[in-house]
Amino acid sequence: MSAFLMVTLVITLSCVKDGIGENDKYNTKYDNFDVDTIINSPRLLKNYVNCVTDNGPCTAEGEEMKRNIPDALQTNCSKCSEKQKEITDTLLKHIEANEPEYWKMLQDKYDPDRKYSAAYLESKKN
Repeated sequence: MSAFLMVTLVITLSCVKDGIGENDKYNTKYDNFDVDTIINSPRLLKNYVNCVTDNGPCTAEGEEMKRNIPDALQTNCSKCSEKQKEITDTLLKHIEANEPEYWKMLQDKYDPDRKYSAAYLESKKN
């Protein structure tokens, strides 16, 4: 699973690190997150994307997840649970296929060289 895939994971799950050490896992508090609610609500999806791309207000959790996105990308989500990876895959597939403007916003903010998104798209061909 590519690192770019993890961007949306952090967006939707508010993966807050426990803060004890560098090898911590992201908090699993949001592992029961209903990804279909976000996918089926243009308003919610827009709010999440705007938050993490600095185009709109964030909740405290949104601010925390924004801080974790670069780490999730750089570590290929090594701190994510399997459930978080599944949720991310579902959400990113939706954004890439159905929300090209959001896909571009995320790329422009977190992957300007397109190295993570290129790997993600390549992994979906297999």
